[in-house]
Amino acid sequence: MKKVACDERPGWRSYAESVGFEFHTFDGEPYWDETGYYQFNLRQIEQDLEEPTEELHQMALSLVEDVVRDEEKLQQLAIPEKFWDFVADSWRTKAPSLYGRLDLVYDGSGPAKLLELNYDTPTSLFETGFFQWVWLEDQLMRGKVPQGADQFNSLQDQLEAAFANLPLANPLYFASVANSIEDKGTVMYLMDIARQAGVDSRFIELEQLGEASGQLVDLEGYAIGGLFKLYPWEFMLQEDFASVILSSQTQWLEPGWKMLLSNKGILPLLWQKYRGHPNLLESHFEQPGQSFGAGWVRKPLFSREGANVELILPNGEKVTEPGPYADSPFIRQKLQPLPKFGDSYTMIGSWVVGNSAAGIGIREDNSLITKDSSRFLPHIILD
Repeated sequence: MKKVACDERPGWRSYAESVGFEFHTFDGEPYWDETGYYQFNLRQIEQDLEEPTEELHQMALSLVEDVVRDEEKLQQLAIPEKFWDFVADSWRTKAPSLYGRLDLVYDGSGPAKLLELNYDTPTSLFETGFFQWVWLEDQLMRGKVPQGADQFNSLQDQLEAAFANLPLANPLYFASVANSIEDKGTVMYLMDIARQAGVDSRFIELEQLGEASGQLVDLEGYAIGGLFKLYPWEFMLQEDFASVILSSQTQWLEPGWKMLLSNKGILPLLWQKYRGHPNLLESHFEQPGQSFGAGWVRKPLFSREGANVELILPNGEKVTEPGPYADSPFIRQKLQPLPKFGDSYTMIGSWVVGNSAAGIGIREDNSLITKDSSRFLPHIILD
Protein backbone atom coordinates (compact mmCIF):
# COMPACT_ATOMS: atom_id res chain seq x y z
CA MET A 1 0.00 0.00 0.00
CA LYS A 2 1.43 3.33 -1.00
CA LYS A 3 0.32 6.81 -1.97
CA VAL A 4 1.25 7.97 -5.47
CA ALA A 5 1.16 11.60 -6.64
CA CYS A 6 -0.57 12.23 -9.97
CA ASP A 7 -1.96 14.99 -12.18
CA GLU A 8 -5.59 16.04 -11.97
CA ARG A 9 -7.75 15.43 -15.02
CA PRO A 10 -8.45 18.62 -16.96
CA GLY A 11 -12.04 19.79 -16.50
CA TRP A 12 -12.96 17.23 -13.86
CA ARG A 13 -14.83 19.79 -11.75
CA SER A 14 -17.25 20.75 -14.51
CA TYR A 15 -17.76 17.07 -15.29
CA ALA A 16 -18.41 16.33 -11.61
CA GLU A 17 -21.10 19.00 -11.45
CA SER A 18 -22.69 17.72 -14.65
CA VAL A 19 -23.22 14.28 -13.06
CA GLY A 20 -24.54 15.61 -9.73
CA PHE A 21 -21.29 15.66 -7.74
CA GLU A 22 -21.84 19.22 -6.54
CA PHE A 23 -20.16 18.60 -3.18
CA HIS A 24 -16.69 17.93 -4.57
CA THR A 25 -15.45 21.02 -2.68
CA PHE A 26 -16.41 22.19 0.83
CA ASP A 27 -15.88 25.84 1.83
CA GLY A 28 -13.18 26.23 -0.81
CA GLU A 29 -11.30 23.12 0.36
CA PRO A 30 -11.13 19.93 -1.74
CA TYR A 31 -13.33 17.03 -0.71
CA TRP A 32 -12.64 14.98 -3.84
CA ASP A 33 -8.84 14.98 -4.27
CA GLU A 34 -7.19 13.43 -7.32
CA THR A 35 -3.73 14.89 -6.85
CA GLY A 36 -2.83 11.42 -5.58
CA TYR A 37 -4.11 7.87 -5.37
CA TYR A 38 -3.53 4.83 -3.19
CA GLN A 39 -2.05 1.67 -4.67
CA PHE A 40 -2.63 -1.86 -3.33
CA ASN A 41 -1.62 -5.29 -4.51
CA LEU A 42 -4.19 -8.04 -5.00
CA ARG A 43 -3.17 -9.95 -1.87
CA GLN A 44 -3.74 -6.88 0.28
CA ILE A 45 -7.21 -6.40 -1.18
CA GLU A 46 -8.35 -10.02 -1.05
CA GLN A 47 -6.75 -11.23 2.18
CA ASP A 48 -6.40 -8.10 4.30
CA LEU A 49 -9.57 -6.19 3.32
CA GLU A 50 -12.16 -8.23 1.41
CA GLU A 51 -12.11 -11.40 3.54
CA PRO A 52 -12.05 -9.59 6.93
CA THR A 53 -14.87 -7.30 5.78
CA GLU A 54 -17.16 -10.24 5.13
CA GLU A 55 -16.14 -11.99 8.35
CA LEU A 56 -16.69 -8.86 10.45
CA HIS A 57 -20.05 -8.36 8.76
CA GLN A 58 -21.18 -11.85 9.75
CA MET A 59 -19.93 -11.29 13.29
CA ALA A 60 -21.98 -8.11 13.49
CA LEU A 61 -25.11 -9.85 12.19
CA SER A 62 -24.66 -12.58 14.79
CA LEU A 63 -25.05 -9.94 17.49
CA VAL A 64 -28.46 -8.70 16.36
CA GLU A 65 -30.28 -11.77 17.67
CA ASP A 66 -28.33 -11.51 20.94
CA VAL A 67 -29.33 -7.88 21.41
CA VAL A 68 -33.05 -8.11 20.53
CA ARG A 69 -33.44 -10.90 23.13
CA ASP A 70 -31.60 -9.04 25.90
CA GLU A 71 -33.12 -5.99 27.60
CA GLU A 72 -29.81 -5.14 29.27
CA LYS A 73 -28.07 -4.91 25.89
CA LEU A 74 -30.90 -2.79 24.45
CA GLN A 75 -30.48 -0.44 27.41
CA GLN A 76 -26.70 -0.35 26.94
CA LEU A 77 -27.29 0.76 23.35
CA ALA A 78 -29.76 3.43 24.57
CA ILE A 79 -32.58 2.14 22.35
CA PRO A 80 -35.87 3.69 23.59
CA GLU A 81 -37.98 0.98 25.20
CA LYS A 82 -41.10 1.80 23.16
CA PHE A 83 -39.18 0.76 20.01
CA TRP A 84 -37.76 -2.53 21.29
CA ASP A 85 -40.50 -4.63 19.66
CA PHE A 86 -40.24 -2.64 16.43
CA VAL A 87 -36.53 -3.42 16.21
CA ALA A 88 -36.99 -7.07 17.13
CA ASP A 89 -39.85 -7.55 14.65
CA SER A 90 -37.81 -6.03 11.83
CA TRP A 91 -35.08 -8.60 12.51
CA ARG A 92 -37.32 -11.63 12.97
CA THR A 93 -39.36 -10.89 9.85
CA LYS A 94 -36.09 -10.60 7.90
CA ALA A 95 -36.77 -7.02 6.78
CA PRO A 96 -34.43 -6.47 3.82
CA SER A 97 -31.22 -4.49 4.16
CA LEU A 98 -29.29 -2.81 1.37
CA TYR A 99 -25.76 -1.87 2.35
CA GLY A 100 -23.25 -0.77 4.97
CA ARG A 101 -19.69 0.47 5.41
CA LEU A 102 -17.00 -0.69 7.80
CA ASP A 103 -14.32 1.86 8.68
CA LEU A 104 -10.93 0.18 8.97
CA VAL A 105 -7.42 1.19 10.00
CA TYR A 106 -4.88 -0.48 7.69
CA ASP A 107 -1.36 0.41 6.62
CA GLY A 108 -0.69 -2.27 4.00
CA SER A 109 0.24 -5.05 6.38
CA GLY A 110 -2.58 -6.83 8.17
CA PRO A 111 -4.58 -7.34 10.08
CA ALA A 112 -6.95 -4.47 9.37
CA LYS A 113 -8.71 -3.27 12.53
CA LEU A 114 -12.38 -2.29 12.76
CA LEU A 115 -12.88 1.29 13.92
CA GLU A 116 -16.66 1.33 13.59
CA LEU A 117 -19.68 0.24 11.55
CA ASN A 118 -21.69 2.68 9.45
CA TYR A 119 -24.72 0.52 8.78
CA ASP A 120 -27.61 2.99 8.78
CA THR A 121 -26.77 6.09 6.73
CA PRO A 122 -23.30 5.61 5.24
CA THR A 123 -22.23 8.29 2.78
CA SER A 124 -19.32 8.58 0.27
CA LEU A 125 -21.33 6.14 -1.83
CA PHE A 126 -21.32 8.08 -5.11
CA GLU A 127 -17.63 8.86 -4.77
CA THR A 128 -16.81 5.19 -4.26
CA GLY A 129 -19.19 3.48 -6.63
CA PHE A 130 -19.11 5.86 -9.57
CA PHE A 131 -16.70 8.77 -9.52
CA GLN A 132 -13.49 6.95 -8.61
CA TRP A 133 -14.28 4.29 -11.24
CA VAL A 134 -14.65 6.97 -13.90
CA TRP A 135 -11.36 8.47 -12.66
CA LEU A 136 -9.63 5.10 -13.19
CA GLU A 137 -11.02 4.68 -16.71
CA ASP A 138 -10.00 8.23 -17.64
CA GLN A 139 -6.50 7.91 -16.20
CA LEU A 140 -5.94 4.56 -17.94
CA MET A 141 -7.00 6.12 -21.23
CA ARG A 142 -4.67 9.09 -20.64
CA GLY A 143 -1.76 6.85 -19.60
CA LYS A 144 -1.56 8.45 -16.14
CA VAL A 145 -1.81 5.16 -14.23
CA PRO A 146 -0.06 1.91 -15.21
CA GLN A 147 -1.81 -0.28 -17.75
CA GLY A 148 -3.38 -3.30 -16.10
CA ALA A 149 -4.43 -1.32 -13.03
CA ASP A 150 -7.77 -2.36 -11.55
CA GLN A 151 -9.93 -1.21 -8.66
CA PHE A 152 -11.72 -3.02 -5.82
CA ASN A 153 -15.10 -1.67 -6.75
CA SER A 154 -18.23 -3.61 -7.67
CA LEU A 155 -20.37 -1.33 -5.52
CA GLN A 156 -22.67 0.09 -8.19
CA ASP A 157 -23.24 -3.27 -9.87
CA GLN A 158 -24.00 -4.96 -6.56
CA LEU A 159 -26.42 -2.20 -5.55
CA GLU A 160 -28.28 -2.54 -8.85
CA ALA A 161 -28.54 -6.30 -8.37
CA ALA A 162 -29.80 -5.77 -4.81
CA PHE A 163 -32.51 -3.36 -5.93
CA ALA A 164 -33.55 -5.85 -8.61
CA ASN A 165 -33.68 -8.87 -6.29
CA LEU A 166 -34.70 -7.65 -2.82
CA PRO A 167 -38.42 -7.86 -1.94
CA LEU A 168 -38.92 -4.09 -1.90
CA ALA A 169 -42.07 -2.00 -1.92
CA ASN A 170 -42.93 -0.44 -5.26
CA PRO A 171 -43.01 2.53 -5.52
CA LEU A 172 -40.03 3.14 -3.26
CA TYR A 173 -39.57 6.65 -1.88
CA PHE A 174 -36.13 8.11 -1.21
CA ALA A 175 -35.72 10.84 1.42
CA SER A 176 -33.02 13.19 2.65
CA VAL A 177 -33.04 16.47 4.54
CA ALA A 178 -33.66 19.53 2.41
CA ASN A 179 -30.52 21.51 3.23
CA SER A 180 -27.82 18.87 2.61
CA ILE A 181 -26.31 18.86 -0.88
CA GLU A 182 -24.22 15.79 -0.02
CA ASP A 183 -27.15 13.77 1.31
CA LYS A 184 -29.38 14.64 -1.64
CA GLY A 185 -26.57 13.80 -4.08
CA THR A 186 -26.17 10.40 -2.43
CA VAL A 187 -29.92 9.74 -2.50
CA MET A 188 -30.27 10.77 -6.14
CA TYR A 189 -27.43 8.40 -7.03
CA LEU A 190 -29.20 5.53 -5.28
CA MET A 191 -32.48 6.45 -6.97
CA ASP A 192 -30.81 6.31 -10.36
CA ILE A 193 -29.43 2.85 -9.61
CA ALA A 194 -32.83 1.68 -8.38
CA ARG A 195 -34.51 2.94 -11.54
CA GLN A 196 -32.00 1.06 -13.66
CA ALA A 197 -33.04 -2.03 -11.71
CA GLY A 198 -36.71 -1.40 -12.58
CA VAL A 199 -37.83 0.12 -9.26
CA ASP A 200 -40.40 2.94 -9.37
CA SER A 201 -38.35 5.48 -7.40
CA ARG A 202 -39.63 8.82 -6.05
CA PHE A 203 -37.81 11.55 -4.12
CA ILE A 204 -39.29 13.31 -1.10
CA GLU A 205 -37.67 15.69 1.33
CA LEU A 206 -37.67 14.35 4.84
CA GLU A 207 -39.43 17.50 6.01
CA GLN A 208 -42.30 16.72 3.61
CA LEU A 209 -43.19 13.39 5.22
CA GLY A 210 -46.63 13.45 6.78
CA GLU A 211 -48.97 11.31 8.87
CA ALA A 212 -52.59 10.34 8.23
CA SER A 213 -54.60 7.68 10.06
CA GLY A 214 -51.44 6.23 11.55
CA GLN A 215 -49.70 5.90 8.20
CA LEU A 216 -46.69 7.71 6.79
CA VAL A 217 -47.85 9.71 3.75
CA ASP A 218 -46.44 11.86 0.96
CA LEU A 219 -47.46 15.41 0.00
CA GLU A 220 -50.58 14.14 -1.79
CA GLY A 221 -51.64 12.09 1.22
CA TYR A 222 -50.78 8.72 -0.32
CA ALA A 223 -49.44 6.08 2.06
CA ILE A 224 -45.72 5.47 1.66
CA GLY A 225 -45.28 1.73 1.23
CA GLY A 226 -41.50 1.81 1.17
CA LEU A 227 -38.98 4.47 2.22
CA PHE A 228 -35.20 4.69 1.91
CA LYS A 229 -34.16 7.41 4.37
CA LEU A 230 -30.70 8.91 4.51
CA TYR A 231 -31.43 10.07 8.03
CA PRO A 232 -30.21 8.36 11.22
CA TRP A 233 -32.61 6.16 13.12
CA GLU A 234 -31.67 7.82 16.42
CA PHE A 235 -32.89 11.14 14.95
CA MET A 236 -36.03 9.56 13.47
CA LEU A 237 -37.05 8.31 16.90
CA GLN A 238 -36.94 11.87 18.27
CA GLU A 239 -39.05 13.51 15.54
CA ASP A 240 -42.62 14.70 16.19
CA PHE A 241 -43.92 11.97 13.87
CA ALA A 242 -41.93 9.19 15.60
CA SER A 243 -45.10 7.49 16.84
CA VAL A 244 -46.15 6.81 13.25
CA ILE A 245 -43.11 4.54 12.90
CA LEU A 246 -44.89 2.02 15.12
CA SER A 247 -48.28 2.22 13.40
CA SER A 248 -47.28 2.67 9.78
CA GLN A 249 -47.08 -0.24 7.34
CA THR A 250 -44.05 1.40 5.69
CA GLN A 251 -41.14 -0.83 4.72
CA TRP A 252 -38.03 0.94 5.96
CA LEU A 253 -34.71 0.88 4.20
CA GLU A 254 -32.52 0.58 6.14
CA PRO A 255 -34.68 -1.56 8.49
CA GLY A 256 -35.10 -0.90 12.19
CA TRP A 257 -32.57 -3.53 13.24
CA LYS A 258 -29.84 -1.49 11.57
CA MET A 259 -30.04 1.02 14.44
CA LEU A 260 -28.27 -1.61 16.56
CA LEU A 261 -25.31 -1.98 14.23
CA SER A 262 -24.84 1.73 13.53
CA ASN A 263 -24.51 2.30 17.27
CA LYS A 264 -20.95 2.56 18.66
CA GLY A 265 -22.08 0.30 21.50
CA ILE A 266 -21.87 -2.60 19.06
CA LEU A 267 -18.06 -2.35 19.36
CA PRO A 268 -17.82 -3.45 23.02
CA LEU A 269 -20.47 -6.09 22.35
CA LEU A 270 -18.35 -7.43 19.50
CA TRP A 271 -15.33 -7.49 21.80
CA GLN A 272 -17.29 -9.33 24.50
CA LYS A 273 -18.38 -12.03 22.04
CA TYR A 274 -15.19 -12.27 19.96
CA ARG A 275 -12.54 -11.16 22.44
CA GLY A 276 -9.06 -11.16 20.91
CA HIS A 277 -10.22 -11.42 17.28
CA PRO A 278 -7.38 -10.10 15.10
CA ASN A 279 -9.62 -7.58 13.30
CA LEU A 280 -11.14 -6.10 16.48
CA LEU A 281 -9.90 -3.43 18.86
CA GLU A 282 -10.52 -3.85 22.57
CA SER A 283 -13.65 -1.84 23.43
CA HIS A 284 -15.75 -1.29 26.57
CA PHE A 285 -18.78 0.69 27.69
CA GLU A 286 -17.68 3.71 29.68
CA GLN A 287 -18.25 3.42 33.41
CA PRO A 288 -19.16 6.38 35.67
CA GLY A 289 -16.08 8.11 37.03
CA GLN A 290 -13.75 6.08 34.83
CA SER A 291 -10.42 7.76 34.09
CA PHE A 292 -9.51 8.38 30.47
CA GLY A 293 -5.87 7.52 29.96
CA ALA A 294 -3.34 7.44 27.16
CA GLY A 295 -3.79 4.94 24.36
CA TRP A 296 -7.59 5.06 24.29
CA VAL A 297 -10.34 6.65 22.18
CA ARG A 298 -13.62 7.94 23.59
CA LYS A 299 -16.65 7.78 21.27
CA PRO A 300 -20.34 8.66 21.79
CA LEU A 301 -22.82 5.90 20.95
CA PHE A 302 -24.46 8.03 18.25
CA SER A 303 -21.60 10.13 16.91
CA ARG A 304 -21.43 10.92 13.18
CA GLU A 305 -18.44 12.03 11.10
CA GLY A 306 -16.02 12.04 14.05
CA ALA A 307 -18.08 14.46 16.14
CA ASN A 308 -17.29 14.45 19.91
CA VAL A 309 -14.56 11.85 19.46
CA GLU A 310 -11.55 12.21 21.77
CA LEU A 311 -8.29 10.30 21.74
CA ILE A 312 -5.17 10.40 23.87
CA LEU A 313 -1.91 9.42 22.22
CA PRO A 314 0.69 7.32 24.09
CA ASN A 315 2.66 10.53 24.79
CA GLY A 316 -0.37 12.04 26.51
CA GLU A 317 -1.35 14.41 23.66
CA LYS A 318 -5.12 14.76 23.34
CA VAL A 319 -6.91 15.10 19.98
CA THR A 320 -10.58 16.09 20.04
CA GLU A 321 -13.35 16.97 17.61
CA PRO A 322 -16.29 19.11 18.80
CA GLY A 323 -19.86 18.17 18.06
CA PRO A 324 -23.47 17.91 19.25
CA TYR A 325 -23.30 14.47 20.94
CA ALA A 326 -21.83 15.39 24.34
CA ASP A 327 -24.94 14.11 26.17
CA SER A 328 -24.68 10.65 24.60
CA PRO A 329 -23.37 7.65 26.55
CA PHE A 330 -19.78 6.84 25.55
CA ILE A 331 -17.60 3.83 24.84
CA ARG A 332 -13.83 3.43 25.08
CA GLN A 333 -11.85 1.80 22.28
CA LYS A 334 -8.17 0.89 22.28
CA LEU A 335 -6.26 3.41 20.19
CA GLN A 336 -4.93 2.21 16.84
CA PRO A 337 -3.69 5.40 15.15
CA LEU A 338 -4.41 5.81 11.46
CA PRO A 339 -1.33 5.32 9.25
CA LYS A 340 0.32 8.47 7.97
CA PHE A 341 1.17 8.95 4.30
CA GLY A 342 3.02 12.22 3.83
CA ASP A 343 1.12 14.77 5.90
CA SER A 344 -2.18 12.85 5.88
CA TYR A 345 -3.75 10.22 8.11
CA THR A 346 -5.60 7.61 6.06
CA MET A 347 -8.73 5.53 6.75
CA ILE A 348 -10.36 2.87 4.56
CA GLY A 349 -14.12 2.53 4.21
CA SER A 350 -14.99 -1.02 3.14
CA TRP A 351 -18.46 -1.54 1.68
CA VAL A 352 -20.85 -4.46 1.95
CA VAL A 353 -23.97 -4.95 -0.14
CA GLY A 354 -26.15 -7.71 1.25
CA ASN A 355 -23.50 -10.02 2.67
CA SER A 356 -20.77 -9.40 0.11
CA ALA A 357 -17.78 -7.06 0.18
CA ALA A 358 -18.25 -4.56 -2.63
CA GLY A 359 -15.29 -2.17 -2.71
CA ILE A 360 -13.39 0.47 -0.78
CA GLY A 361 -13.24 4.23 -0.51
CA ILE A 362 -10.32 6.07 1.05
CA ARG A 363 -10.50 9.18 3.24
CA GLU A 364 -7.58 11.20 4.55
CA ASP A 365 -7.19 14.14 6.88
CA ASN A 366 -4.45 16.19 8.50
CA SER A 367 -5.94 15.07 11.84
CA LEU A 368 -6.15 11.59 13.37
CA ILE A 369 -9.94 12.02 13.48
CA THR A 370 -11.71 11.52 10.14
CA LYS A 371 -14.48 14.10 9.67
CA ASP A 372 -17.18 15.00 7.13
CA SER A 373 -14.68 17.39 5.49
CA SER A 374 -11.93 14.76 5.17
CA ARG A 375 -10.66 14.29 1.63
CA PHE A 376 -11.66 11.35 -0.58
CA LEU A 377 -8.92 9.87 -2.83
CA PRO A 378 -9.22 7.12 -5.47
CA HIS A 379 -7.29 3.86 -5.45
CA ILE A 380 -5.93 1.19 -7.79
CA ILE A 381 -4.89 -2.45 -7.59
CA LEU A 382 -1.60 -3.27 -9.28
CA ASP A 383 0.59 -6.36 -8.98
